[in-house]
Amino acid sequence: MKDLEKYQKKLQHYIDKDRYQHTLGVMYTAAALAMAYHYDMDKAMLAGLLHDCAKNVPHDKKIELCKKHHVEITDIERENPFLLHAKVGAIIAKKKYDVKDEEILHAISVHTTGAPAMGTLDMILFIADYIEPGRDKAKNLKKIREMAFQNLEHTVEKILSDTLNYLNEKSGRIDPTTELTYEYYKNRRKLVV
Repeated sequence: MKDLEKYQKKLQHYIDKDRYQHTLGVMYTAAALAMAYHYDMDKAMLAGLLHDCAKNVPHDKKIELCKKHHVEITDIERENPFLLHAKVGAIIAKKKYDVKDEEILHAISVHTTGAPAMGTLDMILFIADYIEPGRDKAKNLKKIREMAFQNLEHTVEKILSDTLNYLNEKSGRIDPTTELTYEYYKNRRKLVV
C-alpha cells in the first residue's frame, strides 16, 4: 500500500484533476470488485490507479511510443490516436512506474476495448472503468453496477453491447477488437445456457 501512495503522488503530476478523480474512482471500484471475486486487491488497485496514466500524452507521442516498443497500431487507432491510451498506458506503467506484473500491464492495455478470453483482472478493470461512482452518462448504468457484483463475464458482455449500440447510433467508428470481444462473450453465454 505504501507503493500505491507513491504512485498516486507521482501520477497527480501527469494527469488533470478530473482525470485523477476518475482514476481514484476506478481504483476503489476495482478494489471492491476484487474483494467480491476473491482477487488480489492490491493488484486491482494498482491497475485502477494507472489505467489512464497515458491519457494526457499527446497523440503523436502515443504513436511514437507504440512504434518504439513494437506495439501494433490498428487502422482505427491510427485515425483516432486517443484510443491508444490503453496500450501506451501499459508501456508507461512498465517504464515510468516500474510495474513488472504482466497481469496488471495486460489489464491496462485492454481496459478500453476489452479482449476475448480476458482474465479476472482484465474484466475487473474494464468494468471498474465503466461503473466507477463518477460515471453518470452510460445507459443502463444502475443495472450494470448491480450485474458487476454477480457475474463478471455477463457484465462485460452487457457493457460491450451497450457500447456498440451507442457507437452505432452515433455513427462512430468501432474498434474491431471491441466487436470481437463482444462476440466472444455473447457466444460464451450461449454455450453456458
